[in-house]
Amino acid sequence: MPRRRRVPGPRRPAPTERRETVEEAADGDWVVRSITGSATAKTYRCPGCDQEIRPGTPHVVAWPAYARDSDLDPWDTESSADWRRHWHTACWRARDRRR
Repeated sequence: MPRRRRVPGPRRPAPTERRETVEEAADGDWVVRSITGSATAKTYRCPGCDQEIRPGTPHVVAWPAYARDSDLDPWDTESSADWRRHWHTACWRARDRRR
């Protein structure tokens, strides 16, 4: 029986690896994660336009880089994830012009 060998290719990140960035803005520091369309199975409501983000739609998830009004470490991103919201990418980029 022939032995199978894996051909090296681009490494796919493990599910536990998160591609997040911290963005500094006038409304605070935000942890931002880009979501691909294939990674979405639920419908969300965008806080920027109040429209649905349908399954299969690429978008971003953002939450404060630290829990507001708390004594937590300023970079405690796990506890502030309760503030996580799903945004259309364009709405997220335009949020400072909507207020």
